[in-house]
Amino acid sequence: MITFRGFQVHYTRVESALSKSGLPGLDYAFNPYIGCSHGCIYCYARLYTRNKQVADNWGKIVIVKSNIVDILKREIKRLKRGIVGIGTITDAYQPVEAVYKLTRSSLEILLNHGFNVSIQTKNPLVLRDLDILSSYKDNVDIGFTITTLDQRVASLIEPVAPLPKARIRAVEEISRRGIKSWIFYGPIIRGLNDDPRTIREIMQLAHNTGSILYYDLLHIKPFMKDPLHPLYKYVKLYSREWWNETKNIIIKHCMELGLTCKPAFTE
Repeated sequence: MITFRGFQVHYTRVESALSKSGLPGLDYAFNPYIGCSHGCIYCYARLYTRNKQVADNWGKIVIVKSNIVDILKREIKRLKRGIVGIGTITDAYQPVEAVYKLTRSSLEILLNHGFNVSIQTKNPLVLRDLDILSSYKDNVDIGFTITTLDQRVASLIEPVAPLPKARIRAVEEISRRGIKSWIFYGPIIRGLNDDPRTIREIMQLAHNTGSILYYDLLHIKPFMKDPLHPLYKYVKLYSREWWNETKNIIIKHCMELGLTCKPAFTE
């Protein structure tokens, strides 16, 4: 175990690299790291992380799957080609990715062997790999989670994640390179990032970059109902009427801009 930028880094060995994905549009899921150092207070991934130490200390521990690249090399010889979601549980561009390059190495393997990849991240570190991604741009799409453009809000809900302005520059560069891009506007939290200005600015960013816009409300989980949790007072504001009104505003802006907008998940 080592300490890296304030969080612990542990190591494990795995027996498989790709798993079947239950997410729409994806055949496989690929997650080279367990845990996430972004520290997002709304993150659901802790609930789907089997490692109890990581789940109970969310944002403080990242586990590196040290042999995952070698396992992937073996697996792709027998698996049917398909679409691989990169970072479906936690961001595959963890800060430690700058050191270990598991995501980069795996992208090369997957794309060289005829797989398509769909990446969702908050980290502009993905731009490091544009040499690979640009060479296979017909087989790649890259999505950025952008919940707000207001740094004050971001510092509350995503305290250790890359700044919104850095993500904006990254999606603009991806678009400029001709790679299919999308923006995930979610979770939408009443009283924090559901105001008309935020909606309008994120819609405009999607329009300017030719990105598809996926939107999703905050799905309330038990840990958010703790009175000590920073989301507690916002969770109490929720109502079906509010969400319907918010969706209508989003859809209205999308229609005005000629923007492709889709709900991220079936409600």
